[in-house]
Amino acid sequence: MSTVETTGVSHPHDVLEDNGTPAAAAPTVVIVSGLSGSGKSVALKTFEDLDYYCVDNLPVELLPSFVRSLMRDDELPPKIAVGIDVRSRHSDLSKLAQWRAALTQLGLEGRLIFFDASDDVLLRRYSDTRRRHPLGHGGQTLSEAIRQERAIVQPLLAEADVVIDTSHLNVHQLRRRIIAEFAFNKGTSLSLLFESFAYKRGVPADADFVFDARVLPNPHWNPELRPYSGRDPKVRSYLDAQPEVAEYVGQVSGFLDTWLPRLRGETRSYVTIAFGCTGGKHRSVYLAETLARHARDLGWEEVATFHRELD
Repeated sequence: MSTVETTGVSHPHDVLEDNGTPAAAAPTVVIVSGLSGSGKSVALKTFEDLDYYCVDNLPVELLPSFVRSLMRDDELPPKIAVGIDVRSRHSDLSKLAQWRAALTQLGLEGRLIFFDASDDVLLRRYSDTRRRHPLGHGGQTLSEAIRQERAIVQPLLAEADVVIDTSHLNVHQLRRRIIAEFAFNKGTSLSLLFESFAYKRGVPADADFVFDARVLPNPHWNPELRPYSGRDPKVRSYLDAQPEVAEYVGQVSGFLDTWLPRLRGETRSYVTIAFGCTGGKHRSVYLAETLARHARDLGWEEVATFHRELD
């Protein structure tokens, strides 16, 4: 089982302005780093899906300048993710602490997330993809390149707020881990994650509520709808028009509207509501998106979706 380690993670608490109202939280800059082949590209794509403004392979010394350039705009993106790794000039990686301090002086919260994996796993991933390691030049072996990279990125690992070992995570599990860790503000409000899945691949182990959508009409049997997913307008229109679906949505939303608010006082930070169907492509995706939209309309501020078989 993989683990997430946190080393001194800090989150800005709401502070009061002179008039007694909460001040806005500082914009977040997430620095995505780690070993080549550990999942950094998947992480950045996931951050992009979470509406982060993303830039990859930024030289570390340009981090403050990059943020200042964004601040010249009328509105700074509230969430920014920057990829910094061994492709940067090696001599600059040890200076990351001073560049992060510069972000703090600009009024931003900088967090460093480091992706790691065992040497055996990295070797297998490079073997499977036949990609070339960034340091794989000069005739050195892949094992030697990985050892060299570990030494180079050690200053980043030492500075990391969050370390995620992806040795035993597939792409879907990694995306879900990032969503759970970064889609929500770590505050006192309860956050909701609406997830879709396929029963043939098992029920999500950490789901708090599970609803079975296999009793509903299946768009899979419509040749025109089969290529699409529950996020597509054609499938949504088809399911919207089915009386059974409307009844199902009404009953489930009524249940959630009654019981989710009562979980606000619990110690948990978020709740996962999972919808399953046969293939995890149409009905479950439609329901997760529909109920997530319903929750947002009711005023839930921290709502995210995850589609295990699609994402």
